[in-house]
Amino acid sequence: MTELLANPLAARDHARRMAGTRVEAMPVLPPAADDLPDDVPAGDLLWEETIAAGGYATRRLARGARLRLIDLKGDACASLLIFNADMPSERLNVADTVKVQWNAYLGQGKLLLSDMGRVLMSFLSDDAGTHDAFCGTSNAAANEARYGEGRNSGAYPNGRDRLLLGAAKHGLQRRDVHPCVNLFKGARIEGDGGIAPQIGPFAPGRSLILRAEMDVIVVIANCPHVLDPRKQWTVTPLRATAWRGPVTPQDDPIRTATPEGLRAFENVEDYFRR
Repeated sequence: MTELLANPLAARDHARRMAGTRVEAMPVLPPAADDLPDDVPAGDLLWEETIAAGGYATRRLARGARLRLIDLKGDACASLLIFNADMPSERLNVADTVKVQWNAYLGQGKLLLSDMGRVLMSFLSDDAGTHDAFCGTSNAAANEARYGEGRNSGAYPNGRDRLLLGAAKHGLQRRDVHPCVNLFKGARIEGDGGIAPQIGPFAPGRSLILRAEMDVIVVIANCPHVLDPRKQWTVTPLRATAWRGPVTPQDDPIRTATPEGLRAFENVEDYFRR
């Protein structure tokens, strides 16, 4: 390492020798996957990436795109932010997501709503069933108190700073890191009002598919849940796959499931008429 620092040519040669190196957690370029749904042509694949433990990822997805997340080893925690790609001041509003649907528990058929009354994404499928719309993600202070280290560049990175790195790739700032939802780690409200975390670990391979109802920016951080009771910083890789898909039709059962949801979809359709 000392030689590389002292000799730029040696550093260049070392970097070039790394060309073609493959590790588990990295984007696949060009995107390739051998387990797409039968009705999805390989040419419609947009994104294939494994997000490392403590890593983050972000992507802009067009309206109609599908995003599949897989908890590869049963201990991932996908903290998710969503923005309107064309007007990022419109973003996921967790409070409205819960309030408008009269339900705080996310899963198949549920919607992720913006602060302007529109559907950003919807859950097409979900075989995990443990998600969290209450707790948000960890921060540097929380991680330092629990693990003795919480810096972005340290051994135990926190969810908020990872989300900030992802948001910054789209010109967004710390003030834009809004409350998130956590996927694959759950939280339930008990009779006395307390929060009961559902941390697992769970069976490997649980998955969900989200449909983009608008052009969106998604930012994902894969860090331990803020209420994880384990003393050790523990999280495992997460897989993200996205492909093109059709815009939601008028008779879609998720669109028409409730009056509140229908109005949120109509707000989206009105937005795209402009």
